[in-house]
Amino acid sequence: MKDHYINSVEKEPSDAGSACNTYDNPSFQHDEKLEQSNQLKPNKKMKEKEEHKKRVVGIFELFSYADWVDILLMVIGLLAAAANGTGLPLMIIVFGEMTNSFVLSGVKSNVSEDTSVTSVSCSSNSTVDIEGEMTKFAYYYVAIGFAVLILSTIQVWTFLIAATRQAARIRQKFFFAVLHQEMSWFDTTQIGTLNTRLTDDINTIHQGIGDKICIFVQFFATFVAGVVIGFIHGWKLTLVVLSVSPLLAASAAVWSALLASLTAKELSAYAKAGAVAEEILTAIRTVVAFNGQQKALAKYDANLEMAKSVGIKKSITTNTSLGVSQFFIFGSYALAFWYGTKLTAEDENYDIGRVLIVFFSVLVGAFSLGQAAPNLESVANARGAAYEVYQVINKKRLIDSSSKEGYKPDRLIGEIEFRNIHFSYPSRPDVKILRGLNLKVQTGKTIALVGASGCGKSTTVQLLQRFYDPVQGEITLDGQDIRTFNVKWLRENIGIVSQEPVLFAATIAENIRYGREDISDAEIEQAAKEANAFDFISRLPDKFNTMVGERGAQLSGGQKQRIAIARALARNPKILLLDEATSALDTQSESIVQAALDKARTGRTTIVIAHRLSTIRTADTIAGFENGVVVEQGTHSELMLQKGVYYSLVMQQGCSNNVQEDGAAEESEDRGAEECEDDDRNVLVEELALEDHFEESVVSGRGSIRRRSSRHQSKKHSSKKIFSGKRGGKELEEENLPAVPYSRILALNKPEWLYVLLGVIAAAISGAVHPAFAVIFGKIIGAFQERDPEKRSKNTLVLSLMFLLLGVIILAAYIIQGFMFGKSGEILTMRLRSLSFKALLQQEIGWYDDQKNAVGVLLTRLATDASQVKGATGSRLGLMTMTVFTLLTAVIIAFVYGWQLTLLILACIPFVIAANAASVSSVSGHAAKDQKALEEAGRIATEAVENIRTVASLTREEAFYERYVTSLDGPYRVSLTKAPLYGFTYGVAQSAEFFINAAVFRFGAWLIAHCLSNFENVFIVFSSVIFAAMNVGQSASLAPDFGKARMSAQRIFQLLDRKPRIDSYSEEGEKLLADGFDTRSLHLQWLRSRLGLVSQEPVLFDCSIAENIQYGDNSRVVSQMEIEEAAKAANIHAFIEKLPEKYNTRVGEKGTQLSGGQKQRIAIARALVRNPAILLLDEATSALDTESEKIVQKALDNARQGRTCIVIAHRLTTVQTADIIAVIQNGRVVEQGTHSQLMAKEGQYYALVNAQVSK
Repeated sequence: MKDHYINSVEKEPSDAGSACNTYDNPSFQHDEKLEQSNQLKPNKKMKEKEEHKKRVVGIFELFSYADWVDILLMVIGLLAAAANGTGLPLMIIVFGEMTNSFVLSGVKSNVSEDTSVTSVSCSSNSTVDIEGEMTKFAYYYVAIGFAVLILSTIQVWTFLIAATRQAARIRQKFFFAVLHQEMSWFDTTQIGTLNTRLTDDINTIHQGIGDKICIFVQFFATFVAGVVIGFIHGWKLTLVVLSVSPLLAASAAVWSALLASLTAKELSAYAKAGAVAEEILTAIRTVVAFNGQQKALAKYDANLEMAKSVGIKKSITTNTSLGVSQFFIFGSYALAFWYGTKLTAEDENYDIGRVLIVFFSVLVGAFSLGQAAPNLESVANARGAAYEVYQVINKKRLIDSSSKEGYKPDRLIGEIEFRNIHFSYPSRPDVKILRGLNLKVQTGKTIALVGASGCGKSTTVQLLQRFYDPVQGEITLDGQDIRTFNVKWLRENIGIVSQEPVLFAATIAENIRYGREDISDAEIEQAAKEANAFDFISRLPDKFNTMVGERGAQLSGGQKQRIAIARALARNPKILLLDEATSALDTQSESIVQAALDKARTGRTTIVIAHRLSTIRTADTIAGFENGVVVEQGTHSELMLQKGVYYSLVMQQGCSNNVQEDGAAEESEDRGAEECEDDDRNVLVEELALEDHFEESVVSGRGSIRRRSSRHQSKKHSSKKIFSGKRGGKELEEENLPAVPYSRILALNKPEWLYVLLGVIAAAISGAVHPAFAVIFGKIIGAFQERDPEKRSKNTLVLSLMFLLLGVIILAAYIIQGFMFGKSGEILTMRLRSLSFKALLQQEIGWYDDQKNAVGVLLTRLATDASQVKGATGSRLGLMTMTVFTLLTAVIIAFVYGWQLTLLILACIPFVIAANAASVSSVSGHAAKDQKALEEAGRIATEAVENIRTVASLTREEAFYERYVTSLDGPYRVSLTKAPLYGFTYGVAQSAEFFINAAVFRFGAWLIAHCLSNFENVFIVFSSVIFAAMNVGQSASLAPDFGKARMSAQRIFQLLDRKPRIDSYSEEGEKLLADGFDTRSLHLQWLRSRLGLVSQEPVLFDCSIAENIQYGDNSRVVSQMEIEEAAKAANIHAFIEKLPEKYNTRVGEKGTQLSGGQKQRIAIARALVRNPAILLLDEATSALDTESEKIVQKALDNARQGRTCIVIAHRLTTVQTADIIAVIQNGRVVEQGTHSQLMAKEGQYYALVNAQVSK
């Protein structure tokens, strides 16, 4: 029985360990508050306490999302747990009575031995029928055992089902709430934290509301029953034993408080690292182009460093507290046996049985509380994790797209009016965007908004979609304030095509279907035709079933844009918003798409934002914006006569081509469009290939760059393979993880071998302590057969002091283990995260196009895999050593004291091991499935949240929600079916001891009766072997962790061992660039350092403007002067100087705080700051308004001097001065020469120029 007690205490490390495992995953808190608490020195402790108090939910609040079925299940579970908890104290009573019978038999046989009676008559001399007594006790044991088995199964089963149901509901509600938040919330929330909340935080809640609660109640019931039994059987000894309890409670409380604050700090540090990883991986193309891998790695490592030191502190704290509690336990043994012996001498009511009943009842009771602590820890973690999650779920949304409220008119006319609109973004309230905007849009008319970059044009469109509400003023639709309409209905009636189109990782058809769910295949094709996308789609191998890759990465900018237009037209909207809708298209496509859009505009209210003024000349009204207000309105010809803002923009763009009669202009435009359409069908049938996103390429300066078509071919085939084999491939990949020998996992910790060795030695010592304890325990009970009270007191005093000595040894051993394994484990976690992240940055870009390597999946793995491997190295070695030493010592001792009984006990052990093995296999078998299902769900969630503006404007929140729910359905069902199995295996493990006790003591009685042993030896053998077996069981219970750790290690090694086709870190290659050299033979980082890239959709990082420009050259520290020079050259310096924080202004996630033009100019400054030898301009000025474009173009022309420059441009005016113009069609150069040479040829280039000029 005592062994049960020790085992219950001993299990604490493993439970604490499993509780701690949940902290290793970075689950995310808001960082700002934690940062602040670190900065406030004076009242830091008080503030931290308040902080901690504020940031958890109430215990009952944790179950806010339980329905009546869950509540019923939990009530049944709690009742079963309470009843189950009394099993142990009842067994102690049986044990005490039984010990008395043994001692009596021992005393009599001693007397007979003293009087030299032969051993044959020894049993007949005993007044106690030891075998008959033991048979009775054996029946008691078996009965209690069966009750425990049934109750354990019920309590775990009911709680697991209730927890699974609630966790699924919370996951769904959280994702639903995130999808329907207002845009201002996304502006201030790090997207990276949301994916981790969805996985880690909700997993933490799941663990906290599951079987941990009923197991806590079970232990609490044991505590109450134990103390009650103690007081009934002997109140004096009960009070003495209880006196130790406050010490234990205090140590537990201190530990809990320390652990909670350390966990919060650790989570915060990992949260920051995760956010860094997400930002880098989503912008991997930009990072690689600017050789930013080392900078990214350094930034990631810096955040891991802090988490490492916190993790080490946590490990030391946990182990020290466990050591202290072990010390108090051994101390209480010493005190109780010393005082109990005293009482038996002084008070005739006390005998050894009573002393044992009181002592063990109270001790098991008191320490059941200690054993319950790790379970409460899980609940505390859950309360912390639930704080942020529930806050998001319960957040009141002023603009709620899921709301059923609001007016839904049967008929929409489409008259829009902006009345005195004042607006600034909630994330930057001090920067005013709109300052009293007044604007009216007539039904079915087209209004074009023009003006310099950042003057509020795009903001106007966002306000109309109710992404934000104005600070002052109102927007009306058909005379009614749009705030009175149902949000979803409003957005459903608006079709939008924006500047940077977002496509989802699905097929082309599915992407168009996002425009309207109930659309037929014929209508999809029709929409594609209207958007001039049908031809290029038809030429793809899988046509409309072609996967577009994550964020549409498999398509060129123009192709993406046209699919986005088809998606908008699919819903046949009453209001059409075109925010730079054709800026990414080449001239040929643009004229056709423009014609399609002109058709689409008829009968619809349309708002167009365009920098390319030729596209809006036919608008019914053109509104000129300046400083957030409309300064002029009218038609093209009216505004040209006014000679105001619009006139100056047109003149700068140089496309006014003499003011013509409106009618004539329109006529020629129509005619031009028709001609182009015919042209397109005949000449340019194969105008765009899947991978070819340079429609025209311009080479200037010296040197020639040749592309080989074979590389295009292979790339095309590989992309096709990825998509066709997508599903099967994923399964295969999971099964084909490389086998990793345990030695290789251990080798990861090689640099820390000394820490691991010392930890293992400490573990070996603590392993040997428990069998030593068993011997002393047996001797103490044996001491009671001594009739002389004085001798007996002396013996028990010596033995009691030995208990105390064991306590000191185990305390020291635990502290050493905590430090050694904490240090080695945390260094390993950091090393693995860093190596994995480095390996990710090393992969070629094509690897990221594969769906298996979606950013969401990679982030989930980066977060969890490294911390899980930690469980397989140092601390696991320690556990194994402890187990081996415990077993060896115990078995040797047992055989020395009684081989027959030892053999019987060893025969029972396979039964215990089998029970544990069953529970282990049921857990680890599903580890892979759960992981994969959550990764898939993570991918869906990340994709939806990262592109939330597109999801919201398409009103497709429900579609993503459904996909998310479906992806979780499988694991949910599996969890429900696993629950009874978990319950049963837990029950078997709990009740095994009762059945073994029955068998062992019955056989022990037979041995004593037949004079083959004495009762002291029976107790020593029983204590040492059973206890050792339980230790083995406990280490086996950590196997699920090892199963997960092994899989994580396999995944990490698979990543680390992968040889990238193009290695970003490669130090190989010659540092030469001359004509005729294959770039594949060049040193890769050096090659990229010579290239300056400005792309069509620039990616900025969530840091200051200065840091973004500095990113252009990561090989050195770029000075402030150089930053400003580059900014001036890119015409962004003046704008930056006007900002309150100037160059220290943060640009927001992906640069969301800036307009398209502003982002583009910062990207240009970033390219110029590295002073590159080759300049790559991929549509570098497409997002700029006329005024900025002119200046930037001039800056780029200057920058091109003496540099080889490759320009990709649809706006042909920007490339007329190039030395060579190459026209690419179908992946090949079809003609090249200067502007005048190609115009004289009257070939492809001539046709493109004419198509553009005719506008």
